Amino acid sequence: MSPQANYMKAEERRAATVAIVVTLAAERNPSEISTTDIAKAMGVTQGALFKHFPTKDAIVQAVIQWVADKLLSRIEQAEQSKTAPIEAIEAMFFAHIRFVSEYPGAPRMLFSELQRKQPSVPKQIATTLLKSYSARIQRLLEDGKTQGLVRTDLDTNAAASLLIGTIQGLVMQSLLVNNISLMHSQAPKVFDIYRHGIEVSYD
Repeated sequence: MSPQANYMKAEERRAATVAIVVTLAAERNPSEISTTDIAKAMGVTQGALFKHFPTKDAIVQAVIQWVADKLLSRIEQAEQSKTAPIEAIEAMFFAHIRFVSEYPGAPRMLFSELQRKQPSVPKQIATTLLKSYSARIQRLLEDGKTQGLVRTDLDTNAAASLLIGTIQGLVMQSLLVNNISLMHSQAPKVFDIYRHGIEVSYD
């Protein structure tokens, strides 16, 4: 087997590990997922697991990085699908909702890391994700102001935080009652309220 084939096999195993952890996190508290649980779900030994990840922290870091990359990619695609700022923000909002529906373990992993008191690389990745997300929303809101679509007196930093917090609230409610459909039913109504709070009124 060529060195390249060996490399691809290792990368595939790492990707499979990340996928398993995200799946397990949808069913239980991420902090309670052990390497034994991960190895068992993958059908491998812990020794085989540690060939690709030296520690559990390394696994968590890979998972958080995957979540950040995947979510930002979805958000970027949604933003680019629209030309008007408010429509772009709306597209991002619903892209995020769909992402959580597809990977309910992803927000659980993010929440778990953000709640840690001690600094860590995964927590830093999660924090950077939120900052990047917020900056993207703020830029669109400023574009909206320039185009006369968004209220000129709007605090874009607060508005960005509100949007992200609103999504997190919808996600938490759905996860608490184990009903993702609740998030989908509430999302359009919630965004309509948000939109009325930021856009220029011509009444």
